[in-house]
Amino acid sequence: MHALQQIEHLLTTLTRAEKAQLLQWVARDIAEAFPGIDSSPGVCGGEPCIVRTRIPVWLLVQAKRLGTSEAELLRSYPTLRAEDLANAWAYARAHQEEMESQIIANETA
Repeated sequence: MHALQQIEHLLTTLTRAEKAQLLQWVARDIAEAFPGIDSSPGVCGGEPCIVRTRIPVWLLVQAKRLGTSEAELLRSYPTLRAEDLANAWAYARAHQEEMESQIIANETA
């Protein structure tokens, strides 16, 4: 049975209070999500990337630090949208240590 089908079946067995608790857990989990940013183990070593692309967030952050403008990034990466950059900057602000670590790891590779 598919995981979502199993969950749907299990929901019918929960009380209203249990469903409310489950919703709180899901909401808390989703709050940590960043739209437009995805990490997949088989894509770019699992580093967070812009969805629909293989462009890692750290790469955009480093390019910006080195003086590349958003307009230049959008020209250089035609699949990027302005919204993608906004999502990348929000992700980077929330994960500063991770960004630093990835930039250093990729510069020394």
